[in-house]
Amino acid sequence: MSGTFVGMPAFPKAAHDAVHNPTLRGNLRHATHTIRAKRALAVGELSDWAELREAGRRIKDHTLRHLDRYLVKLEEAVTAAGGTVHWAVDADEANRIVAQLVKETGESEVVKVKSMATQEIGLNEALEAEGIRAYETDLAELIVQLGKDRPSHILVPAIHRNRAEIRDIFAREMGEWGRPAPEGLTDSPADLAEAARLHLREKFLRAKVGISGANFMVAETGTLVVVESEGNGRMCLTLPRTLISVVGIEKVVPTWRDLEVFLQTLPRSSTAERMNPYTSMWTGTTDGDGPRTFHLVLLDNGRTDTLADEVGRQALRCIRCSACLNVCPVYERAGGHAYGSVYPGPIGAILSPQLRGTASEIDASLPYASSLCGACYEVCPVAIDIPEVLVHLRERVVEGGPAVREGNRVVLRPARGHAAERAAMRAARWAFAHPGALRAGQRLASRTRRLHPRTLPGPGRAWSGTRDLPAVPAEPFRDWWQRTRGGQDGAE
Repeated sequence: MSGTFVGMPAFPKAAHDAVHNPTLRGNLRHATHTIRAKRALAVGELSDWAELREAGRRIKDHTLRHLDRYLVKLEEAVTAAGGTVHWAVDADEANRIVAQLVKETGESEVVKVKSMATQEIGLNEALEAEGIRAYETDLAELIVQLGKDRPSHILVPAIHRNRAEIRDIFAREMGEWGRPAPEGLTDSPADLAEAARLHLREKFLRAKVGISGANFMVAETGTLVVVESEGNGRMCLTLPRTLISVVGIEKVVPTWRDLEVFLQTLPRSSTAERMNPYTSMWTGTTDGDGPRTFHLVLLDNGRTDTLADEVGRQALRCIRCSACLNVCPVYERAGGHAYGSVYPGPIGAILSPQLRGTASEIDASLPYASSLCGACYEVCPVAIDIPEVLVHLRERVVEGGPAVREGNRVVLRPARGHAAERAAMRAARWAFAHPGALRAGQRLASRTRRLHPRTLPGPGRAWSGTRDLPAVPAEPFRDWWQRTRGGQDGAE
């Protein structure tokens, strides 16, 4: 199991297999529609939601423009509070740092708070290779780990599983990881939660090292923030003697006042709650309270490259609420695994190809994993224009061009398999630049409309295989306008 899932088939193939799984589609439809409806009610309670959304966008954009300054300020504040800051340029370096820090404690087990960043870098697998076992403590992450599975949703990683499947996983696997599931375990939510609580309790009390991510980092004080709903995060953040937090560099906000905006928008957009049941904040170390040693690993892993893209950098505003997944018609039918990344759905379709590049088949296909309906933009609490970035990345895949990879300016070559698309777009550009040719082509298409095939030949078959070709009108709009309006208002 890889944190990045590279090696999976391209999105069209993976999605084709997923949509033929009726259990998966049923699980996703029920879960996403439920979350979507609850979120709409929670957001509707705020008369100033649009203003909060705009404030979040402005804060994020300001921070990204001055990211170097705020990261240095954050490092200074964390260090002054008794913590130690490490900088990781990529996943391999981050994994080496964390593994070494755990080894220095003499421990071989760690407990983990749900963290997208550690999934992104494949930390669990890297620790296992060093003889260190990582235990996920979030309920959904526990289900994924016990089931030898992969997360399929940002907020609810096991959204593709139903209660009966979860019961079977617990009954079969818990004993291999620690305390076994109770005899006669049912699939009622209360019984499943109690089984997880009993299984995890001994790990919380035994673990000497905790690993987390963070939802936000406050530069002015060096404070880290984790929001969650189960209390497992609070246990991991307070009981171990050593705490290691792996956080993407884009998670910093300048001040506590800025944090206040996101503590309103994140819970309503994610869990449809007015506030999260557990909001944990810590600043360095304090004698007699919480971990005695704190390490912060600041992760780049493609974020600086993304920041260099004036259009694509808005993906770094993301606060991981998952609202875009719950309204996306493509995600609802294909599920999260088809995206080949720990970041599924619309945000994954623009974030993964920027963090990892578009060299692999799966990453080159992700910008096309969308209908461009715009629902994701409408619900995003920081106003990321996902359709705009998708179109931008599609152009990069088809045409290639300048980009920044690993800190260096490069010229990307067009991805293979798009020659026909490039030729069609160039032909269209030429036609639109020559009105006479365009007019002649429109008239020819109208007069031969009865001879047009229902599907396109050759490479075009991939497009028309899942879409109806638009019917050609009996006459072009220009001719209709000339005939009915007689050239009035300056019409040709």
